[in-house]
Amino acid sequence: MIECREHECMTASTSIVWFRSDFRLADNPAVDAAVAAGGPVVPVFIWAPQEEEEWPPGTASRWWLHHSLRAFAKELEAVGSQLVLRSGDSMRILVSLCKETGAKNVFWNRRYEPACVGRDRRVERALLEAGIRTASFNGALLYEPSTIATRAGTPFKVFTAFWRACLSAKKPPGPAPAPRRLSSPCRWPTSLPLEELRLVPPTGQTGRLSDWWKPGTVGAWTQLDRFLKEGLSAYDEARNRPDLPGTSRLSPHLHFGELSPRQVLHALQCHARETGLSEAKWLRSQFVAELGWREFAHHLLWHYPHTRNAPLRPEFERFPWRSDKKFLSAWQTGRTGYPIVDAGMRELLGTGWMHNRVRMIVASFLVKDLLISWRLGAEWFWDRLVDADLANNTLGWQWTAGCGADAAPFFRIFNPVVQGMRFDPEGRYVREWVPELAGMSTRWIHCPWEAPQSELRSAGVSLGSDYPFPIVQHRIAREVALQAYLNLKPRGGQAPR
Repeated sequence: MIECREHECMTASTSIVWFRSDFRLADNPAVDAAVAAGGPVVPVFIWAPQEEEEWPPGTASRWWLHHSLRAFAKELEAVGSQLVLRSGDSMRILVSLCKETGAKNVFWNRRYEPACVGRDRRVERALLEAGIRTASFNGALLYEPSTIATRAGTPFKVFTAFWRACLSAKKPPGPAPAPRRLSSPCRWPTSLPLEELRLVPPTGQTGRLSDWWKPGTVGAWTQLDRFLKEGLSAYDEARNRPDLPGTSRLSPHLHFGELSPRQVLHALQCHARETGLSEAKWLRSQFVAELGWREFAHHLLWHYPHTRNAPLRPEFERFPWRSDKKFLSAWQTGRTGYPIVDAGMRELLGTGWMHNRVRMIVASFLVKDLLISWRLGAEWFWDRLVDADLANNTLGWQWTAGCGADAAPFFRIFNPVVQGMRFDPEGRYVREWVPELAGMSTRWIHCPWEAPQSELRSAGVSLGSDYPFPIVQHRIAREVALQAYLNLKPRGGQAPR
């Protein structure tokens, strides 16, 4: 047996699979290509945050990455393989690994962040110069960003038209099964212990994320099954309610590729068949449209890479944003005096996640009530969200600020009291995350500063001590923001629409 294996190592071409995300074996085209090559497979992860320029993984993302890698290593062990961990320059490490293992192929799934696109091109050139065959694949999206275009051949800037084009395009292939075994090399290259990557931040910086999340494919499928059974049927009505378990909470699993969008789409299709829903109806459901928004975000970042740092609409470069560290800190820590805003920011600090409706509310408050740049909000979300994704984060913040594609107009300014009353009508969400207001009645919980003293005494709330007064008056802040917007006129033109 030893002689046969040595002979196999000498004759079969070893393939390296370079993982950056897509930490799964099923429906993974890079893994499938390595298996199809017929020789040993060496799975590799390289920790290289310096190659992602100004957007390296944040605090919560690094926590998730640590646990996702650990779960993926166990998944590989179950098929007779292992995960090789390295840290440093990706190009040099991959060239070195090819020499160590005799690999003739390097496969990977594409990423679409601008810094990663540039890095991958450099790696590809270096490997080709070394005589190594390379191939990259789409493992993260339903549609390649470069394949969806308007009739004029230009990128889409409006979601409805973009998603209509996607639904009219060729249907994505069904997900491929996981390989039962991966062939191992004769000698495994050296690997760093996971702990040496130092991904997990010091205690206290990530809250108690392990109480809320289970990174890895097992956690991803558990979450998807729960949503299909308990949340999908009421999704259209419940998705805007932070006080209800109405969303899928799949975003971090999709970002790290523990679950592919094709797998999600296929699971929805199977569920629709079981429940008698027609394909036309479920394809146009609100939840599938949310997958579409994820596609749209990557479409925009791919075609307009500058938007990761700058507004898509250049006139907003001249917007008079404030620099107010006191206001920014109050927003970050959930001490603005507006309960629905503070509940969202505290949920983020405690769980690494925030309900999507509340993300829009807190973002609107930062950029329109406080007039603080969307970029600072994007940086905070990037550091604290377990699902921090450059494409989605950029789209969401520029949408709220009115400076991106298909954006909400700047003059659409959320009233945090009205939003709280509408989407947290009984105040359950606020009571959970702002416990000092738990004794407030439903009538006053979203505007405690308007409550009579008898109500505050009964609830045990002392404004200015237990809970802050509003740091700005929304009515006045709204007028200031609108005036700043109206002053943002192109030379010789009107205010942007």
